[in-house]
Amino acid sequence: MPADYEIYTDMSADLPAEVAKREGIAFVPMSFTIGQKSETVERPQSESELKAFYDAQRSGESTHTTQISPYMYTQLFEPVLASGRSVLYISLSSGLSSTYSSSLVAAEELNEKFASRLVCVDSLAATAGMGMLIELAAKNRASGMSLEENAKWLEENRLRIYHWFMVEDLMFLKKGGRIPATTAIVGSAFSIKPILKVNPDGTLSAFGKKRGSRAAMNELVELYAAHSAGGDSERIMILHSDDPEKAEYLRQRLLEKNPGADISVMLLSPVIGAHVGPGMCAVVHLAPEGVSRD
Repeated sequence: MPADYEIYTDMSADLPAEVAKREGIAFVPMSFTIGQKSETVERPQSESELKAFYDAQRSGESTHTTQISPYMYTQLFEPVLASGRSVLYISLSSGLSSTYSSSLVAAEELNEKFASRLVCVDSLAATAGMGMLIELAAKNRASGMSLEENAKWLEENRLRIYHWFMVEDLMFLKKGGRIPATTAIVGSAFSIKPILKVNPDGTLSAFGKKRGSRAAMNELVELYAAHSAGGDSERIMILHSDDPEKAEYLRQRLLEKNPGADISVMLLSPVIGAHVGPGMCAVVHLAPEGVSRD
């Protein structure tokens, strides 16, 4: 019997469109501004839409995002709960956004009104890390896990998801306050590429650097290899912000490490792309049970 709850995430998540469609994953819209134009993303965008976004960044258009308010969550989820369906909502990391805390405000209000429930899970992840967690949530639901069991399992296993990033243009990190202006200027002059990760508390930090994109990508592959058990059908996601050549290089190197891996390559959504700019690449994978990211 199908489980009696829906799975929602927000538009900062990246997962293959065919997976979202097959599993019936629904999305909370998010908004971003590019130049003077404000747009709301309600569905995974097409390749042409994403390329247009990154081309606008390359041309110098500034990009910003806005938070989801408790009111927006209430307006979206109230009709679902009123219909008798419960909701499992998997949010962007609380270490990167206030969306999770806003969803809790909505949940407190709505759960007082309805017998059906809104349960919110802080992914402590971003982009494809969220996508991987959503895939696992859908698998759990299909196996018969209840809403509460699924939420508990996700919270117990979310730190098994590793995110390794490299950023091409340091100026986007400077604009977001991730690095000082002097670091961005000097790093850009010497082609320094920071290596970033998502920490256990869901925050993003730079913990290494390489000179040149190729060296930085090789470092992502080595970090994957050092934290992976390998094995056939291991799930790996490669994210890129409109740099398919980098993504293909990473795919080939990862297959050298694990020829049996199940690898998806995706363009990064504009919600996160607004903060990292064109040329970013990431490798996201799931560690074995009992292993948590450090």
